[in-house]
Parts: sequence; structure tokens; C-alpha cells
Amino acid sequence: KINADVQGKIVKMYVDEGATVKKGQNLIKLDDKLLRLQLQTVEAQIEGLEADVKRYTILSDADAIQGVQLEKTILGLKTAKIQRQTLLETIAKTTIKAPFSGIVTMKMTEIGAFAAPGVPLIMLTDISNLKFTVNVSENDLSLFEMNQTYNLKADLFPNLELKGEVILIGSMGNMGNSFPVHFKVENTANTAIKSKMFGEVSVNVSGDDKSILIPSSAIIGSNIQPQVYLVKDGKAVLQKVSISRRIGNKAVVESGVAEGDEIVTSGFINLFDGANVINSKN
Repeated sequence: KINADVQGKIVKMYVDEGATVKKGQNLIKLDDKLLRLQLQTVEAQIEGLEADVKRYTILSDADAIQGVQLEKTILGLKTAKIQRQTLLETIAKTTIKAPFSGIVTMKMTEIGAFAAPGVPLIMLTDISNLKFTVNVSENDLSLFEMNQTYNLKADLFPNLELKGEVILIGSMGNMGNSFPVHFKVENTANTAIKSKMFGEVSVNVSGDDKSILIPSSAIIGSNIQPQVYLVKDGKAVLQKVSISRRIGNKAVVESGVAEGDEIVTSGFINLFDGANVINSKN
């Protein structure tokens, strides 16, 4: 968001929403008429004081006036020049320029409105480089390392390969006890990826080639002693399992379940060890 540094009435808008701008390009112009009038007054004072300094210097050298009068005039000239410089800098700030290249994604004001410091006027977005954020559980934090590159995909462009470099790994979990991981992503040449789009990150989990992935909803009991219901010969069999990690709504099982085993994923209310089980798909 781009704010004004000085107060003033907006007299001109140089860009519209969707416009592509370059760093330093004019965006908004504030009314500076009063400031310019003040500048003219100060410049007139400077002109008169400079003439007085020249005159008083000659008179002081001839001992026609006291030196203190010349010193006061020189001090007044310095003060006026400072006032002029302050006004020039303030006038320059009435033209609001783009601090970086990007796209105008939102206009928050119009011509005739009053701008003030701290009040947002324009939303400027640079999408040449993006930040992609995923929230992961504490068990999955070890899958990510700072400054390492991972494969990313945008949901809208599943065939588009992107690379993301980890720039931050959260040190504090949110209300859901998940931690943010930020990636720096370079956009495509035609900036196909837009701000606020959704995507996913791919992680190669070494050592889990022989592990089995099951829905987390199939797991009952505590994290210390997780169990699942296997279906054997039409009956529910309670089986202890070992969980190495969770990935989203899935759990990686290291032991307790074999490939091809049938497990119960829902309907646990009246289920117990040895209960008859009817497959709802049959």
C-alpha cells in the first residue's frame, strides 16, 4: 500500500487499476499551490537578505555599523535558505511516485479526496517475485530446510513447474498448531501466477519408500498408541500401528499395516474388536 507523506487535496491521478508502472513513475499529484506561494515569499526574503548582507559587509568594514547587525542578517539568511529547502522537499512529496515496478491492483481514492500521511491511496503489487506460504504440522517441519529449493505447482496451472526457495520457517505455531513455511518464487515471463492464488509444494520423503499412506480419519486412540481397525474375514480387528509422520490429512504408517490390508475409515460409533463389518461399497 502506498501512502502520502504530506497532506493535500488530490488533483490528479496518473494511473488506473490494472496499469503496469515502473519504479519512479508518477502515480498521484497533490495540490501544491499554497506551498509554492510560501516558496515565493521565502525566495523574496532570501533576495532581500542577500542584498542586506552585501551592504552591511561594506558598512561593517568601514566601522559604519556594529558587527552584530551583520551577524544577525547572515543568520536570518541561513534560516530563510533552510525554509526554502524544506518547502522544496515538501513540494516534491506532493507528487507520489511508484517506489518499485509493479501493477496497480487497487485504487483507494479519487480526484478531489484529501490525502494524509498513513492513509493508503494505491495498492501496488510486484508479482515478478512471489511469496508462497504453506502451513505444516510440527512433525513435517523437518522436511524443510532454509535456502533449499522445492518443486511447486499452482492449482490453476498443474502442468507448470515452479521452483521455490525457503526463506522462512516459522518458529511459532498458530491456533491449529501448524507452522508457516515461506518460499520465494520467481514468476513466469508473462506473470501467469497472480497474487492470492493457491498451490502445493512437493517434498521427497526419503526412507518412506516402503511405508504406507492411510487417511488420518482411520486412526483411533492417542498419538502415543495409535490403532486402526483392519477388516479380516468380515470382522473388525483392532491393530496397533506406528506412525512416522503426518502429511496433510494423511498419515505415514511404518508398521502394523501391510499392502493390501482393508481398513475402516469411518463409522466407529458401534464398532469394536471382533464386530461384524459390512463393506458399504458392496
